[in-house]
Amino acid sequence: MAIVLGPNQYGKAENRVVRIYRDSPRHEIHDVNVSTSLRGDFAAAHLAGDQGSVLPTDTQKQTAYSYAKEKGLTSIEPYGITLATHFVDDVVPVDGARVEIEEYAWERVTVDGAEHDHTFVRRGQEVRTAAITVEGKGDAQRVWLVGGLKDLTILKTTGSEFHGFLTDPYTVLEPTSDRIMATSLVARWRFASTDPADWADLDWEGLYAGVKQTMVEVFATLQSLALQQTLFEMGKAVLERYDVLAEVRLSAPNKHHFLYDLSRFGVDNPGEVFHADDRPYGLIQASVLRDDAPDAGSAWTPGAGFA
Repeated sequence: MAIVLGPNQYGKAENRVVRIYRDSPRHEIHDVNVSTSLRGDFAAAHLAGDQGSVLPTDTQKQTAYSYAKEKGLTSIEPYGITLATHFVDDVVPVDGARVEIEEYAWERVTVDGAEHDHTFVRRGQEVRTAAITVEGKGDAQRVWLVGGLKDLTILKTTGSEFHGFLTDPYTVLEPTSDRIMATSLVARWRFASTDPADWADLDWEGLYAGVKQTMVEVFATLQSLALQQTLFEMGKAVLERYDVLAEVRLSAPNKHHFLYDLSRFGVDNPGEVFHADDRPYGLIQASVLRDDAPDAGSAWTPGAGFA
């Protein structure tokens, strides 16, 4: 029996990059968390400690910061594509790179009824994400792009049911035709093309806002028979609206709200007072894709923390 080296990668995780644009009195801020991972033939580093093919993780960090100035950092997707492509094109031993980005949103402070030019407060509704994987050099190069969001906490006070489910001797859950439905949504959307030229004129900010709004509208308006149904309809609506996307993956913990028993106090509680329970929770996950969606390739292969 031989013991061999399996898949491996290395990189610099969670570089906190803040880019301020000061070219006018009205400043702009972009606040991101960038993780890079490089892939290639690094067997010598693992098997013999030979670092001859290893670009230091510190260099990856420095590049992420410098590119925020050299190449610009507005929308996270083109920034990530440029960064990942650089590592593959310009670092000889590297034949694959993945860049994962989280963006933290800020909004302007209002002073005397007007937005302030250079003062912001953190907007904490959700975290925008992007994951870019570049593989191959020259004409064989392919770029997989996944946009997304996480920590979008959303709740509706009615319009959700759950009944007709399978039961066994351990089932104690009561069916309901009217319940609170709440979750902290994670959503990822895979772009169909692997050629960045197809995205040259894409409105990145508009697409992100539109995908989010589409999902929120479905969540709000669908008379839901299950969180599973809601996730599918959300993904379906996004794909119907945006031809540029091939697949949507969603993960939704069910943030349970249980009607609180006030009868012991002689108080009626007709669906008005609830206990919000944080754990355990149901975790519902689904992927929704076109039946002719291109192969996902390395789009979903994680970067930092892949083990």
